[in-house]
Amino acid sequence: MLTFNLIVAVCENFGIGLKGELPWRLRSELKYFSTTTRRRENPEKQNVVIMGRRTFFCIPENKRPLFGRLNIVLSTTLKRSELPDNVLLYPSLETAMQHLEQSDLKQQIEKVWIVGGSGVYKEAMASPRCDRIYLTEILKDFECDTFFPKIPDDFKEAKPDPFLPLGVQVEDGIRYVYKVLEKQTILD
Repeated sequence: MLTFNLIVAVCENFGIGLKGELPWRLRSELKYFSTTTRRRENPEKQNVVIMGRRTFFCIPENKRPLFGRLNIVLSTTLKRSELPDNVLLYPSLETAMQHLEQSDLKQQIEKVWIVGGSGVYKEAMASPRCDRIYLTEILKDFECDTFFPKIPDDFKEAKPDPFLPLGVQVEDGIRYVYKVLEKQTILD
């Protein structure tokens, strides 16, 4: 079964967005997002980023689709013609994952990343396909109108990946930390 990871930055109130944008400006955190979702061990494979319609259109036009990754948008209201030709469109997360598994794409994919928004994150965390959450905790409150859903109790902090920056990071006076949470499987 093809699995996926989530990647998200949240502030203290678990906010992730305000009026279709990030509530903070952290260049190094955006670089971390880009590097992490593009990192591959096999240069002949590619990574996939899956997002909802609003998340896709919140990406600045000159930055979308996200470069160096296969972009998939989830929507039941968008028409195929409303997206660039190189962006795939599916009505649900599970439909997208089944298509990736059953198509020739499966041999070309290294990692699948869920990159937002709130509803897609909630659906993803409930899925048996979900492996890890790459969580950036911003140690400050920001005004937000979009929030990350409650993380289920079966996610526990895991040993960080070797490329994960350790300790408290600081940029423009804003402190934040990178964490990895792993879904624990309960065995009878």
